[in-house]
Amino acid sequence: MRSLQVKKEIFSVKGVFSISRSSVTSIEVVVVEISENSAIGRGECRPYQRYGETIEKTITQILSIREKLEQGLSREQLQLELPPSAARNAIDCALWDLEAKQSGRPVWQLAGLPEPGPVVTAYTISVAGQQKMVEDAKKNAHRPILKVKVSNQAVVETLKAIRMACPHAKLFIDANEAWSLEDYQRITPQLKELDIAMIEQPLLAGKDESLNSLPHPVPLCADESCHDSNTLEKLQGHYEIINIKLDKTGGLTEAIKTAKKAKALGFEIMIGSMLSTSLSIAPAFLLSGYASFLDLDGPILLAEDRPSGLKFDGSNIFPPDRNFWG
Repeated sequence: MRSLQVKKEIFSVKGVFSISRSSVTSIEVVVVEISENSAIGRGECRPYQRYGETIEKTITQILSIREKLEQGLSREQLQLELPPSAARNAIDCALWDLEAKQSGRPVWQLAGLPEPGPVVTAYTISVAGQQKMVEDAKKNAHRPILKVKVSNQAVVETLKAIRMACPHAKLFIDANEAWSLEDYQRITPQLKELDIAMIEQPLLAGKDESLNSLPHPVPLCADESCHDSNTLEKLQGHYEIINIKLDKTGGLTEAIKTAKKAKALGFEIMIGSMLSTSLSIAPAFLLSGYASFLDLDGPILLAEDRPSGLKFDGSNIFPPDRNFWG
């Protein structure tokens, strides 16, 4: 007989983490634990206000299928019980972890994925005044990849200063839906000469049809516009890259399906995550074989990660210890 436990946890951020629409000094996550006999599977999600999610709604959603979970609901059945959401993600990842611990086989093997090795993640420079952003970039100029969060103010000037401070880093930027069509047309022609590798979600999701008829001097990546495998066809022609996050796909099960379909449709893939702990990053890490870009730096942006979490060496991430997850 299974048993389910759900709890909220809070983790402090190093300083302040800001994007174009919000700032946080701490994060709240929901942790699911599913126990069966002597094995415990764990999963974490971070409910996201942008998608109408809250901690309370997410916990209620998880508890709404408690009886079915404790009676043995499978991962396949879970996909039909709950929509793609943070709630489904935490349960899905807990079920993968439980199966791995019961079977003695790692999740990557159970899922038919390549065995993961060390990978390099982008490191995020959050939105602030230009001087602060340039200072933060200088401190991290040794990192091979920097992801710069931007608003629609002083974008080119800030990126020019960051490029001078970090001449060898690969740079990509994330507007988090902050630009208007006029901003896009004004800003993007100037970014190619700065060797910007990618622009993530420049326009508001649902208002990005015009990208199909506009020039793309820098490849575009869909984040808020891309959720699961069902959203991919409508993004063709609008974007070259999609950002797969498990809190959007509703778990690793759908994320694998989304990655395979995206490849078949000709998209490049970024594997990303919400600002979260190693318990969220570990399942996403297993998808690195599909990715051209990785944005999995959440744990090193926190004041303190979970004990025994992922090992980071600079921007290098190492596979999770199976006692921790998977």
